[in-house]
Amino acid sequence: MSIAESKVDDSSMWFTSSYSNGAGGECVECASSDDNALIRDSKRLGGPVVGVPGLAWHAFVRALKRGELG
Repeated sequence: MSIAESKVDDSSMWFTSSYSNGAGGECVECASSDDNALIRDSKRLGGPVVGVPGLAWHAFVRALKRGELG
């Protein structure tokens, strides 16, 4: 069983961005699991979950905030 599969059941741990308006737009939900970040489509709660190392997720978010990705 993967990290993502073992943690998907706990809906209380998932959160959406403060930029999400709840109107059904494109949005992801994130959660923490040990030293990993879990990401899923907010419109497909039972769909696939991507798990990435927490340090990689933080580097990705930091690069987004700095405008380094495009």
